[in-house]
Amino acid sequence: MDGIHDLGGKYGYGPVIRETREPVFHDRWEAKVFAIMRGASAAGAVKNTDQFRHAVERIDPVAYLTHGYYGRWLGGLETLLVEAGLVSQANIGSRVAELGGDPAAGIAARPAKHPDIVAYEPLAAHSYRSLQAPPRFRVGDRARTRATPIGGHTRLPAYARGHTGWIARSHDGWVFPDSNAHGRGENPQHLYTVAFAGETLWGAEAEPGLTVHLDLFESYLEGP
Repeated sequence: MDGIHDLGGKYGYGPVIRETREPVFHDRWEAKVFAIMRGASAAGAVKNTDQFRHAVERIDPVAYLTHGYYGRWLGGLETLLVEAGLVSQANIGSRVAELGGDPAAGIAARPAKHPDIVAYEPLAAHSYRSLQAPPRFRVGDRARTRATPIGGHTRLPAYARGHTGWIARSHDGWVFPDSNAHGRGENPQHLYTVAFAGETLWGAEAEPGLTVHLDLFESYLEGP
């Protein structure tokens, strides 16, 4: 979806800082969030990865920018747990108060009052699916990404929309996240690695000689 989470290729957020020898968890609460994720999956609140990613995308924008990686996980998990009817926001709020939490602190979760997402378990342990239809594109073909706004979950980043690249590799059929996240079926599609010249995406300010490779689904692409 078009939201605060889609930061790739955008200016104004500073450099990406890579932490050397980064620990698995920076604090104990992050490990607890990881455990909650496993429990939420076992309880049926988290059905598949695409559904969970979309839940994270839907959290409060300020929380997305300030709560950190596992903080975003927690906001997405709270959203799904409430939507699944396993807990209420009032339950969560009262427990936070009991533990001495700040009642005025920002809340990341934004569950829908009437969620229309009916998620389901994957049909296989992996996302590869065989397809009968042949691919529309071959390696070396030029292809242009669609440029229309996207209201739901998608794996097509905003910075790559409306640009022309070339097919670098074909990967056969894979579960389509845009429908899978919303409970509209796995609807597998052909997946391609599409290469873009840096100046195509960012103009003259791009690093000289830069080529960006993105894995994109067939419905994202059209002829040049």
